[in-house]
Amino acid sequence: MKHSGKREILLVALGGNALIRKGQTGTIAQQFENLKAPIRQIARLSRRYRIIITHGNGPQVGNLLLQQESCDAVPRMPLEILVAQTQGQIGYMIESTLDSELMQMGVHADQRFVSLISYVVVDERDPAFRQPSKPIGPAYTEMELADRRQRFPGDFSFPVIKTPKGYRRVVVSPKPVTIVEKREIQELIEMDFIVICCGGGGIPVIREGRRFSGVNAVIDKDLASAKLAEEVGADFFLIATDVDGAYLHYGEPAQQLLRTVTVSEAVEYLKGGCFPAGSMGPKIEAAVRFIQNRGKRAIIASINDIEKAMEGKAGTQIQTNNGTLFQC
Repeated sequence: MKHSGKREILLVALGGNALIRKGQTGTIAQQFENLKAPIRQIARLSRRYRIIITHGNGPQVGNLLLQQESCDAVPRMPLEILVAQTQGQIGYMIESTLDSELMQMGVHADQRFVSLISYVVVDERDPAFRQPSKPIGPAYTEMELADRRQRFPGDFSFPVIKTPKGYRRVVVSPKPVTIVEKREIQELIEMDFIVICCGGGGIPVIREGRRFSGVNAVIDKDLASAKLAEEVGADFFLIATDVDGAYLHYGEPAQQLLRTVTVSEAVEYLKGGCFPAGSMGPKIEAAVRFIQNRGKRAIIASINDIEKAMEGKAGTQIQTNNGTLFQC
């Protein structure tokens, strides 16, 4: 659904790792400081676009799991409850930072914003339930992981995968089917609210007749964001992360930043295994889905380059026109 006579809709998906920089412990002070750069840019863009903000929660929900597993004095909560907790935690941080930035711009009274606890329906038959794949929590070197598994064999028995940042815990991550609050989000956008929603990919639920039941999983926030963008008719989809864009051969001497990629090229790269499933792969997949569902432009860029990326001067731009396929 497109909106005539109004500002176009921009959905910005902030990565959970963008809130905690490499080498940081992830204190609240650090996360608030890290939010300033992207939120300042989003506040300025809100003068030109209607804004939806989604966000990841990989480091935060992983840390909550570690906190739970280190204490037997209180009951442990399932993943969908931890996702709900991080929606509140990070939503509060984004709101308060946005409030400050809008006040500095002198437009605080003119711009309303709201955080919305969001459910996302998944399919209980999704094969992802049989294979954990979503990285959460901190990254460990091989020695750190071996040391922790030796000292805490019960708590560190979870499955891991090797990512560009190190070894990380993986959990079940089914594909999003639909956003339960899509109508409410669309109405809020029509009323010119900045909406913060689908945090951590949304609380994963399955339908049981007319009711929903939570499931022990974490949905990829980029795939959930692409689904939301489709369902509310967003025009632009920007994934803000902790790298400059999508690279071929990332972390290798021959790494190459892709500036412009067509949908057909991106699909071929995905088929060829050019992007890791635990990091850039879902971002490219989400961008492709957005364009295929009539989105105008998708961008993957650094959290420091959101405005430049919207101008086409930074990041990886995914679009529909023809281009040249590089070898990965």
